[in-house]
Amino acid sequence: MPEDSKREAYNLPPTRTPESDRITSVPNPVHLIQTVFNYVVDAPITFVREWIERQQAKNKSYYYHQKFRRVPDLSECLEGDYLCYFEAEAQWRRDRLVDQEIVEIVRERLGACKHREGPNQFQNCAKEVELLAQVTKAYQDRYGDLGVHGNARTCLMKQKHRMMEERKAKENDSQ
Repeated sequence: MPEDSKREAYNLPPTRTPESDRITSVPNPVHLIQTVFNYVVDAPITFVREWIERQQAKNKSYYYHQKFRRVPDLSECLEGDYLCYFEAEAQWRRDRLVDQEIVEIVRERLGACKHREGPNQFQNCAKEVELLAQVTKAYQDRYGDLGVHGNARTCLMKQKHRMMEERKAKENDSQ
């Protein structure tokens, strides 16, 4: 094929499509809307969020390690102090829920041990059985026979009666 001698006269087409150079007196509305959005909505929200993050970084608080103060027991409340009565009742309910969860966790551990050990469960799970017996006895001593409507006052009276019975039994044994 003969060499093309007039190559400059026939330029090759561009390999990429060039950007259009649109020069108009009206600005692009997309750029205008984007700029307005950035200054009106995004900038204030970003500023407030960064300010809150700085404040939280100064005052780190770990909510899962929070320790609440113990409220006074019902026996420590003054007569007629209804707010103290209410707080003591709420504390008693929280304590009861915690004790229920403790019993449940120990029961689950015993079940897992029995499942894991299989036929050797009687000798290998003896500690868990003993722990479950202690925990359920303690729970029964404190909350047993209170019924569904048990509260801090009836629990306190039950403990008082039990202590009086133990004291009488000790006096009878010493005589």
